[in-house]
Parts: sequence; structure tokens; C-alpha cells
Amino acid sequence: MKRIGILTGGGDCAGLNAIIRAVTLRAIQEYGWEVYGIYQGTHGLLRRPVGAMKLDLSFCTGNLLRQGGTILGSTNKGDPFVYPMTDGTFKDVSMDVIEGYHLLRLDALIGIGGDGSQDILRRLAQRGNLNLVTIPKTIDDDLSHTEHSIGFMTAVDVATEALDRLQPTAASHDRVMILEVMGRDAGHIALATGIAGGADIILIPEIPYQMAVVAHRINSIREQGRNFALMVVSEAVGTETGEKAKVMDREGRARYGGISQYLADRVTDLTGAETRFTVLGHVQRGGQPIFQDRVLASVFGVHAVDLVAQGKFDRMVAWQNRKVVDVPIQQAIGGYQAVDVKGSLVNTARGLGIYFGDEKN
Repeated sequence: MKRIGILTGGGDCAGLNAIIRAVTLRAIQEYGWEVYGIYQGTHGLLRRPVGAMKLDLSFCTGNLLRQGGTILGSTNKGDPFVYPMTDGTFKDVSMDVIEGYHLLRLDALIGIGGDGSQDILRRLAQRGNLNLVTIPKTIDDDLSHTEHSIGFMTAVDVATEALDRLQPTAASHDRVMILEVMGRDAGHIALATGIAGGADIILIPEIPYQMAVVAHRINSIREQGRNFALMVVSEAVGTETGEKAKVMDREGRARYGGISQYLADRVTDLTGAETRFTVLGHVQRGGQPIFQDRVLASVFGVHAVDLVAQGKFDRMVAWQNRKVVDVPIQQAIGGYQAVDVKGSLVNTARGLGIYFGDEKN
């Protein structure tokens, strides 16, 4: 009997529990294996005894399929190769993580994560000769070699609903409404949300903008007789000069924050329009996954287990051309999938009259 482990790393998103359910169902029902869920990503493998729970069919109800977050917990802190100690120093604890894998007597590990989490897991697998398969998860949808990652479509759905709710209040009060959405370095969420929600302006980090063009668009809308305008902006968008809007957290780390405030002030200065902004933030990560993420998570989970059964490791499950495939992990995390500024979605947005604040508008 094989024993496989599964963990979630990095930021949470909708669809993670659906993956855990699919992996457990496939491993037990098809292969008769044991499945262990590891708590808090690689942190669970550092604990002694190892922080893990045995998963069985009693966990795999429909409730788990529709539940947001992850029952195993996750973390985007504490790289085991540079692990922060209580005295302020850093230590390489990677061998302790590898030891945790062996203490669980695992034959393989399935890791769910984005590019950072997968990079850490792959380095651990290389150092400890661990059998690893990964599943892509990121609301930013910026992993290469897969058309979609788990969590993206639900995040867009949440953001679109938010824009739908902002429109009536914008019209009621003659306002410009700015919706700031997540997107660490890529504008996929903002682009899809802007098209789906009927935005007038979309600002993404891949396309430099000019406030004069943004102001012109807002003024032209008012001249045409409409009393409101909707703008969607990715958190990674900078000021006109390209400077990123960031704030420092209590741990001294810089985080994106403030771009929508900056834009609201500039729009009011240039147009005189009353402007309000909404920062959607982590709302995009939570809640029930929509059907696309549930289906994709189920497909990815089953295929990941089948890869373990076939002895195909160091692979990431992916979605290409309407079917599930697998690619080398290094290929997937070695590339980056930014918005294609000449791609179909950008061309569609321009065709609908949506401005990106550049000279092409």
C-alpha cells in the first residue's frame, strides 16, 4: 500500500478543498492507498510529531467540495531554506522538512501552490530525493504552461459581482467608482473583471497609462450624457511615473497599497468628478468556489494521483487546449504568464471601447 501526502502552500484561494477531496477519493477508491493531509504547508513537516492527519472517505463529502479556504491550512511565510528563528537569525531547516516526509513514511507528495511554493517544494524534492507532483494554484493566473490555475475564476467572479454592485451607487450619486483588485504582478483579474463588469477604464501593470488619457475618457463619458464611470485597477499598477504604491506592514515588509487612493485623487483633480474607491483585497480569495474551479480542481486532483501511480514525478498538472496534461515543474515555474498586450482579451476590451490609459486610446 502506498502512502501519499498532500499539502497546500502560499496564499489560500477557492478550490483547494476540492483538490484535497479529489486526491483522497482517487487514491483510496482506485488504488487503495493511504492519504495524509499535512498542516500549514511545509511547516507541518517541521513539527515533531509531524503535523498531519489521515484523510479518509468520511472527509470527502459534497460539503468539502464547496467549502472555501483549505482544511489543512496554508502559509506564505517561513522558507525552510532560510527559516526565521526566534532570535532573529535564519537557518536552513530543509533537512528537517525532508525528515518529516520520511517520518510519515510517504511514497510521494502532492503539493498545491503557486510559483514560489512550487519552487520551494521542488528544491526540497531535489535535495531529499522525494517523489513530488504539483498542482497550480494562484488567483493571479500567472503560472506558465497552464491556461488556468485554481482560484482565478472564482476571484474574477467575486470581483465582477463587486463591480455590478458599484454601478448602481455610481449612477445614483454621479460618481466615478474605482475598484482595486488583486494581481501581484499581472493584470489578469483586472482585465477579465473589467470586460465582464462593463468597465470604462482598465489599468493593468502590463500597459503604462497616462492620467490625461484617463481624464479624457471620463470627460467624454459625461459629455455623452452618462453621469458615472467605472474603473478597474490592478493592485500592481504604479503611478504615472511607474512608482509602485506600497505600504509597510508591522514586520517591515513592503506590500502593495494605495494606488486606488492615488488614482481617485488624480481623477478628481483633473476632471472635478466625485470619485470613490473600493479595495477588494482578500475577499477575492474567500467564499465558495464557482463551478469552473470545482471542476478544474477535481480534474487536477485525479490526474495528480494518476501521475503518482505511473511513477511520473517532478511534474505539474496543467490545463491546455481543453484537456488535462502535465509538464515539468521547472518549466512551469521558470516562465511567467503576464497579460498579452496584443492578445484576444486586450483586443476585445479595446473593441468594446474600454480604455487602458495609453496612447492607443
